[in-house]
Amino acid sequence: MGVGSTDTDQEHVFHLFVRPKDAKAEQWEGARSGIQAAQDVFNADEAGNVNDLEKVLPSIISKASEVYTDIPGTTKSRTTFSKLFSGPSTKLEGFAKMLDSAKVKPLRPIINGLRVVKSDAEVDNMRFAGRASGRAFTLAMRQKFTREKDLAAFLDYQFKVYGCDTNAYVPVVAGGNKALCIHYVRNNDVLRDEQLVLVDAGGEYGGYITDITRTWPINGKFSEPQKDLYDAILTVQRECIALCRENANITLDKLHSLAEDGLKEQLKQLGFDVSGNAMETLFPHHVGHYIGLDVHDAPGYPRTGNLKVGQCITIEPGLYIPNDERWPQHFRGIGIRIEDSVCVQTEGPLVLTTEAVKEVVDIEALTDR
Repeated sequence: MGVGSTDTDQEHVFHLFVRPKDAKAEQWEGARSGIQAAQDVFNADEAGNVNDLEKVLPSIISKASEVYTDIPGTTKSRTTFSKLFSGPSTKLEGFAKMLDSAKVKPLRPIINGLRVVKSDAEVDNMRFAGRASGRAFTLAMRQKFTREKDLAAFLDYQFKVYGCDTNAYVPVVAGGNKALCIHYVRNNDVLRDEQLVLVDAGGEYGGYITDITRTWPINGKFSEPQKDLYDAILTVQRECIALCRENANITLDKLHSLAEDGLKEQLKQLGFDVSGNAMETLFPHHVGHYIGLDVHDAPGYPRTGNLKVGQCITIEPGLYIPNDERWPQHFRGIGIRIEDSVCVQTEGPLVLTTEAVKEVVDIEALTDR
């Protein structure tokens, strides 16, 4: 547990409480850094045994004018529901009693503000993850798969072959109408010719993730309805990515509105009736979210502020056509999403996942079997 405090000279003091070295425990659980490493490696000003925290922490807290924490039970924001299912915790209750609730403030908004703008080093990690994952996607498109789980396993392996540490998240590998489920993660069905497969996956490198979705024909060739719908989405995605620059003075929410309007116009040209709640059904998710240390980075950070240099987001328009008489018959059961990870720059976007091909002609050339 890390604790920051300010001494009488207004200097910040970094306290770090860790598990002590223990040869017997480490034989079973793996190496521990230990108390000395807390100072030597992690640059703590003061270090101690985490088991002594209850004795030491009250003194530190008593000197603080404000305490920033998101530990459950220390703020008034907990709901009755969360209290009911979180259960009692003597340690948490003890920590809460140490605090004067008047000086407790939420930590998450501060952390979000730090996380949402990436340094050059962070962007480098995300570009590495995007490059490696994109190459794995392109290689997967060259192969012939008959089962979702085989495709999922192939990508998992190739992410690591290309240098990623692990998967960024549980992938979606959805053949045919399984793609109508946004977060389909069973990945246990067969892949059938004449259908598309939607794959939402990515690797992680150095703690930073990438987020990619591609949709391609299992037999290597798009049918005319599949191609028409795919091109409609790709057109809108290109337009949105082009606006991922600071001088566009645009928010993620505004990008979503533009994406929805663009998809609506494309659908009209394809013969869809887009009146009423049509777009809520056909495009039910937001066009993008922040990414970084997590796939939905900086949870709770608003999408209402103008995009700034160094912010990394996804751009992921999609269309999901239910098997319903309301929609043109030849499009029913098709689900398509195209997603890239993008870093906002001053005058133009930096696409972090450009190695994953997405043009129809390129996909069909890759899958020309």
